Amino acid sequence: MWCALATGVLSALLLGDGAGLNLLIVAVPAGLGAYFAARAADRRMRPWTLVWALGGVALLAVPVLRDAGWPTFLAVVSSLSLASLALNGGRTWPGVLLGPLGLPGSLGTGMVSGWRGLRTHAASSNGRVAPVLRTGAVAALLLIVFGALFAGADAAFADLLGSLIPDVSVSDGPWRFLLLLLGVVGALAAARLATAPLRWDRLRIRPGRARSRWEWALPLVVLDLLFAAFIAVQLAVLFGGYDKVLSETGLTYSEYARQGFWQLLFATLLTLAVIALATRWAPRSTAGDRTLVRAVLGALCLLTLVVVASALRRMDLYVDAYGLTRLRVSVTAMELWLGLVIVLIMAAGVYGVKWLPRAVAASGAAAVLAFGLASPDGLVAERNVQRYERTGKIDIDYLEKLSADAVPALDGLPEPLRTCALEDMARDLEETDEPWYATSWGEYRARDILSGHGAADRMSCDPYDSDRYGEYDRDGYGDRDGYGEWEQEGEIRPSDDY
Repeated sequence: MWCALATGVLSALLLGDGAGLNLLIVAVPAGLGAYFAARAADRRMRPWTLVWALGGVALLAVPVLRDAGWPTFLAVVSSLSLASLALNGGRTWPGVLLGPLGLPGSLGTGMVSGWRGLRTHAASSNGRVAPVLRTGAVAALLLIVFGALFAGADAAFADLLGSLIPDVSVSDGPWRFLLLLLGVVGALAAARLATAPLRWDRLRIRPGRARSRWEWALPLVVLDLLFAAFIAVQLAVLFGGYDKVLSETGLTYSEYARQGFWQLLFATLLTLAVIALATRWAPRSTAGDRTLVRAVLGALCLLTLVVVASALRRMDLYVDAYGLTRLRVSVTAMELWLGLVIVLIMAAGVYGVKWLPRAVAASGAAAVLAFGLASPDGLVAERNVQRYERTGKIDIDYLEKLSADAVPALDGLPEPLRTCALEDMARDLEETDEPWYATSWGEYRARDILSGHGAADRMSCDPYDSDRYGEYDRDGYGDRDGYGEWEQEGEIRPSDDY
């Protein structure tokens, strides 16, 4: 109960200013409360419980290090999912897939059990609750009075207190109270789940009716042959260079690279579904059946890995031509993770499938962590700067909308491009005064780089303003592809000022 109260107080004080180290601070008392509750219920710490718990804590390093909001959101959601898995447990596919729903499912029961426990403890305390409350009130009063006196006596001490103590105003009262309730309810839900986990592993999926060998294997053999034919064409066309692409397909360079990537991404997803259904219906009664299953599905997995490599190659060609964006780096990371899942499936065909659900979940969490730590906005800025050095083409209008994580890479641009890309970021960082616990390392580093950055003449940035490209859109000479570049017959059409 004390851990739940501490979680609520810290949530009210720290979570209203942004995301950073405060998330990790709030998670500490909530995790301790769940640990004490699990120990009281005689639940033992298992290896996978420790893996999920450490993974959830590691994911909270992303908002501490990175300023971009989208990797932070993925990391926080994944951290909550791993925390729920650590408290609830899960070995089978239902347990791993439904385990992250344990915390939301325990919100109501957590509040009920917390209220009952508080009433029981108050009734059996024999008057010990009141002295504790009086002691806490006296300590708080002494801290407030003497802290105010010392702050008035020394300006340096006042600045130290101002940097450490959250700035809470009366107008923020309802919002802070809501965060207090959210913290208490969340901590109680975690404690409840630690004592009474939802046994999703007890759900049993009825095995599919085994088909005959040829009824099951023939469609997959045909699919393997189709994959092999596609890969043969890829080796002849995709790696033959730009002229080969135009002569063989009749498409523009951008159409071939961009559209092909999305189709191959969907093909990878559908292949995973085909493998799951084929495994359900595959006959396994004899050694010959099991050998056939491994051969056909193993071949499909190997061919799918080549398709994954082809999709990544297409995206690499497209990025070289038109630059890297947030969407492109995200779907590339997803395709890489799907390739890893296929490798895990192949390993499960050799070593058994009992470990596969938890391995897939762990690989997903590791992919989210690696994605956040790699600084996607920094990668986008770095690749576009390299492309500018190679081709002389850059989309400043897109790059200036990135987060502070992109500042180190954009700082290497020559003037006036450097000022044009960084002036909006510098202004936002100057206007934003976040406390230390809600400031990421990426934001701190950007402030340090931009501290001596002066404002350039806005007219020097006009040639790089995207508004100058509007005439191409109206006159039909080109059109945006949704990512800040112009394409016409496979070429970029910048203004003459480039």
